[in-house]
Amino acid sequence: MSIEINGTPHDRAPRPGQCLRTYLREEGCFGVKKGCDAGDCGACTVHVDGTPVHSCVYPAFRAQGHRVTTIEGLAGHPVRQCFLDAQGFQCGFCTAGMIMTAVALTDEQREDLPRSLKGNLCRCTGYRAITDAIEGRPAAVAPRAGSAVGSNLGAPAGPQVVDGTARYTFDLDVPGLLHLKALRSPHAHARILSIDTTAALAVPGVEAVLTHKDAPERLFSTGQHENEAEDPYDTRVLDEVVRFVGQRVAAVVASSEAAAEEGVRRLHVEYEVLPAVIDPALAMLPGAPLVHGDKGIAQGIVRADANVVGELHAGIGDVATGFAAADAVYEATFRTPRVQHASLETHGAVGWLDDDDRLVIRSSTQTPFLTRRALSRLFSINPDKVRVVAGRVGGGFGGKQEMLVEDLVTLAVLRTGRPVKWEFTRSEQFTAATTRHPFTIMVKAGATRDGAITALQLNVLVDTGAYGNHGPSVMHHGCHETVAVYKCGNIRTDAYTVYTNTVPAGAFRGYGLGQVTFAVEQVLDELARMIDMDPVTFRELNVVRPGDDLTAPGAHVPDLGIASYGLDQCLAKMREAAATVDEAPPGWLTGQGMAIAMIAAGPPGGHFADATVTLLPDGRYELSVGTAEFGNGSTTVHAQIAADELHTTPDRILIRQSDTDVVRHDTGAFASTGVVVAGQAVLRACRSLRAQLLALTGHTPSETHALRTLDLSSLGTVSASGHFDGTPRSVAFNAQFFRVAVDPATGELRILRSVHSADAGTVMNPLQLRGQIEGGVAQALGATLAEHVDISPSGEVTTTTFRQYHLPTVADIPPTEVHFATTTDTIGPLGAKSMSESPYNPVSPALGNALRDALGIRLTDLPYTADRIWQALNP
Repeated sequence: MSIEINGTPHDRAPRPGQCLRTYLREEGCFGVKKGCDAGDCGACTVHVDGTPVHSCVYPAFRAQGHRVTTIEGLAGHPVRQCFLDAQGFQCGFCTAGMIMTAVALTDEQREDLPRSLKGNLCRCTGYRAITDAIEGRPAAVAPRAGSAVGSNLGAPAGPQVVDGTARYTFDLDVPGLLHLKALRSPHAHARILSIDTTAALAVPGVEAVLTHKDAPERLFSTGQHENEAEDPYDTRVLDEVVRFVGQRVAAVVASSEAAAEEGVRRLHVEYEVLPAVIDPALAMLPGAPLVHGDKGIAQGIVRADANVVGELHAGIGDVATGFAAADAVYEATFRTPRVQHASLETHGAVGWLDDDDRLVIRSSTQTPFLTRRALSRLFSINPDKVRVVAGRVGGGFGGKQEMLVEDLVTLAVLRTGRPVKWEFTRSEQFTAATTRHPFTIMVKAGATRDGAITALQLNVLVDTGAYGNHGPSVMHHGCHETVAVYKCGNIRTDAYTVYTNTVPAGAFRGYGLGQVTFAVEQVLDELARMIDMDPVTFRELNVVRPGDDLTAPGAHVPDLGIASYGLDQCLAKMREAAATVDEAPPGWLTGQGMAIAMIAAGPPGGHFADATVTLLPDGRYELSVGTAEFGNGSTTVHAQIAADELHTTPDRILIRQSDTDVVRHDTGAFASTGVVVAGQAVLRACRSLRAQLLALTGHTPSETHALRTLDLSSLGTVSASGHFDGTPRSVAFNAQFFRVAVDPATGELRILRSVHSADAGTVMNPLQLRGQIEGGVAQALGATLAEHVDISPSGEVTTTTFRQYHLPTVADIPPTEVHFATTTDTIGPLGAKSMSESPYNPVSPALGNALRDALGIRLTDLPYTADRIWQALNP
């Protein structure tokens, strides 16, 4: 009995136990995505006889004799166009599933979207754009020559996203593909004594088993930066010592996933279990088990003999003098938990050797060029013999600034000579990928009665888990802009980044600022209360102004400054929001609060981008730039910049990106650099090409308008390049306001109003920027209200599914009013500043301050769950 897929019969019978999702993808329906394999996320939604189902939990054999429709079968459907018109997506990995659900909604179900969409998750958008799409509220505009920058231009790949043809990492057929599965450690700390591979190699279809004996001895860091000295080199591809539950022990490569999984089950490993340390405070005590005691002196590790990978001890002025001069002093300790990035596309890569025997790695990565560099060094391969390609990436948020899969895939390809695929399961994403760093932050601050901050003292403890990757950088970054946004002559910071035998932490949106801001902004809010001063006024008195130095304890690259200033406008919006009144349920406690944040555009020490723009024979332009696209929207902005500089329309700009063979170097899409660094390279390339074209056609540089009407096809192919090294750097500002209501009987919290004001310089694309801010606020609200990765006393991650983790749905995220300050930056391209990470940072402290106002109690630990709120009210 065949399965009818999009009107065409398919006679191949499903394998025993096969789900409909994998069957459909094997039949070429790549619009059906894998997000969870548990029926939790909806990315795999398809219709069976018109009824939407989660195909990952729908047995394929049940579809025999029925009609199956995937996103590819909805050609011309108006809902697809609605998603395009409203730009109801960012990375787009969830979009096909969202559309399949939306198409099947009745009029009654459309009236209650929070309930009707509870089976579909989006990590990027904050859901407003999705509901706009379903309710038919268009926002994107058609491109016009010379007016792309500043308009609500849609994403260039939008049509492919909504019709299911946008190609993500595994959306391709690779002949002869082998599958890799990893055996993972059951122990938090152990030495591998032996691995018996005999039974695994006897499984039909198993081609190879890889252990630490097959892996390079060379140490590396999974974290990727242009400046390699930022990251500790403490990792091996496969190690004879495992340091957290879930660390890879060995890999099985087989002709099918089932064979690889069976091979993993048949591996027999003998371990010598070693003492482990789970608590970062205990890890620093004398006599604590050493996580990397075998490393000795290794790059980037400060004190392996004390489990300290990084530390900061520095001050400005004298805090004791500052506290003595204060009329009010407040001190508290705050804690933030591990949080999962929860990108709907998990980590994964597929690799092969091409016809020239070159290694090709197709990966879900934010850093294709840095990954190529790392693989070349790790396996002693000439960089010219390595190609790394990132297709469209299904969400990143910093988690894919790590090399977590590409190294082992490379080892397998080199060992077998065959193409190899490794795709994390959702459980592996929780237990073996990185998380947001848990922080413990003690803040003590003092102020005079007239509102001047006299002293700030921070003691910070960062748990980096079993490997250091981004740990020291996250600590330094988190302790810098958080206090540098305030003028204070007496500041002291003591911070440690510490190893524990737990799942490693890594880069995450905000990069440490969200954690420290959570503490500092709440302490300053309490100080304002103690001196009976409005919290907005208190900040206005103390924040930096144009011309001020951005000072903070510690050594810093002196290239960071205020190149445009809109914080005053952001604070004015907070004052306006606080003056309004919102209706709350009878008997509920109400309160309001706000917080601010400042962030640097790009990391210190260099972030490089190159761009090339070429006039094609048909009069269109090809723009080549290395920045990966994962919903960050940099591709849209690059097209807008190019179109306006070349006096054409964005649809005539063809973009090639994220392929180390066809574009020039780009450090990567992280640290809020896609617009300000890569965008600057694009701007310079386009201006250079424009000058060439005008000269070739006999026009002066001032006659740029001539490019709109000239026939350039006779010029042939003309190219120009641009480069930017990421320095100097500017800062962006954000402010968040909440009004909340709390039910004292249950601890339930409702957000009555959410207002966000952002200083992003020139707003290149208001629709897209609003989406970035809404998505950042939504992700931060998830971490503030519900999300936490739990670790058992033995070091095991116990939250391994979305169902346990409670990722926010459309019902959990209130609408956020977004306001843009009016500024023009002197560093960023056309006056733009970064805004992809910074909206995240003031959200948790603003909500904490609103809760304090409502409850009369300061809650210091995230997340703010109903049970914690109730317990605080009922001690």
